[in-house]
Amino acid sequence: MTVLDETAPSEPSDARGRVAELHALRELARRGPSDRATEAQHAKGKLTARERIALLLDEGSFKEVEQLRRHRATGFGLETKKPYTDGVITGWGTVEGRTVFVYAHDFRIFGGALGEAHATKIHKIMDMAISAGAPLVSLNDGAGARIQEGVSALAGYGGIFQRNTRASGVIPQISVMLGPCAGGAAYSPALTDFVFMVRETSQMFITGPDVVKAVTGEEITQNGLGGADVHAETSGVAHFAYDDEETCIAEVRYLLAMLPSNNRENPPTVQAEDSADRRSDVLLDLVPADGNRPYDMHKVIEELVDDGDYLEIHERWARNIICALARLDGQVVGIVANQPQSLAGVLDIEASEKAARFVQMCDAFNIPIITLLDVPGFLPGVDQEHGGIIRHGAKLLYAYCNATVPRISLILRKAYGGAYIVMDSQSIGADLTYAWPTNEIAVMGAEGAANVIFRRQIGEAEDPEAMRVRMVKEYKAELMHPYYAAERGLVDDVIDPSETREVLIASLAMLRTKHADLPSRKHGNPPQ
Repeated sequence: MTVLDETAPSEPSDARGRVAELHALRELARRGPSDRATEAQHAKGKLTARERIALLLDEGSFKEVEQLRRHRATGFGLETKKPYTDGVITGWGTVEGRTVFVYAHDFRIFGGALGEAHATKIHKIMDMAISAGAPLVSLNDGAGARIQEGVSALAGYGGIFQRNTRASGVIPQISVMLGPCAGGAAYSPALTDFVFMVRETSQMFITGPDVVKAVTGEEITQNGLGGADVHAETSGVAHFAYDDEETCIAEVRYLLAMLPSNNRENPPTVQAEDSADRRSDVLLDLVPADGNRPYDMHKVIEELVDDGDYLEIHERWARNIICALARLDGQVVGIVANQPQSLAGVLDIEASEKAARFVQMCDAFNIPIITLLDVPGFLPGVDQEHGGIIRHGAKLLYAYCNATVPRISLILRKAYGGAYIVMDSQSIGADLTYAWPTNEIAVMGAEGAANVIFRRQIGEAEDPEAMRVRMVKEYKAELMHPYYAAERGLVDDVIDPSETREVLIASLAMLRTKHADLPSRKHGNPPQ
């Protein structure tokens, strides 16, 4: 027998021979099942598991764990097919010098399907990541549970889900979808902090197109049911979607550079080249004083953050609110902002869920939160009310109220009704609240308020329209002038928009040592 024979390697008689055997076995494991299998993977436009790990981690930093692990299952021909790694590569390395743990399904081996040994390897690397306090990245490209191993494979998923939950809020968890993910396997990515997908090659669904057709009669493709664009735009399952694996994995590295290693550390800071006291006079013209005129909040964010650079989370889902990670004077911050270009920036069910999850993530990983308000209220409508806007909006309220990181809110223009309170107003615990001279803080817009308060006067007037215009003007002058909230201590200061960057940076510097304790409890019971 040769040393490369998987089932019966020869037994060398001396140390040199055994070392040679070790290197041969390692090479066999690294090479994978066959060149043909590698070519088939490339033909699908997909990289191999090791090629993906090489893109993710710093060059030469990967240390593999249990490379020579093989399954012990029998039956259905498994006893004659026992490849090394058992279809998953596990280990750790570095990203920009910081430790990151990783596991990657090898689709060339059993289609990346999860069996008992496969699952045990993943369990071990997850436990190591939690113990070491370092991020965990999963590179997913598997066909689900290994059917030949039956319930043992299903139990393996249970162990992964339990560890996902235990690691939640302790270490960053990132799922990168690079192939199919069906059935119960989809719940592990759903439990992690961020989900990346690649168009055309990755899909996620609980029941596939064939089952959907059999049960409901609907015909749909895999991508139409659970492709990257569907989950990035419609379901909100995916936070990011890219055209190719190289770009996707490069963005994973970028995200990791914005996150701390664990919940006991602060995010990494960098030396900022953008001046802390840089004025942004362009903001004076960028945001119209007329509250009915839209503008792009992205441009406001670009003006405020270091070098105009930020990473938007869930960019294509619930576009009426923006959630992004950026830096101010080198310090990572989370930004939540209404987007007047989409649904006038109102809060609805999806926007509330999106922002609530983002606020919770920032709070878990010690990322200060800056909220930019220009919100006319919650979206009215039967669908919204029947869909549970009350409980979904309460998720955002709960997330802000529960957050102990530094919180700064800035009111650019409109801040009406309950949406104003929910969007981190001073009354729910914002550390500092600022406003521009264009702010309008009120229970509702002046027109609506005048119609309610002065209904009788308007109805009895000889010229109702003239009376209505007069009452609107009067209401604005009395209750909606830019300094009304400041006079009552509901905002800390009204600031020059061009000085916003400087004000935010100075405020963050003051809040850097903030310490806040929540009441002793097992855990809260957030709205569902």
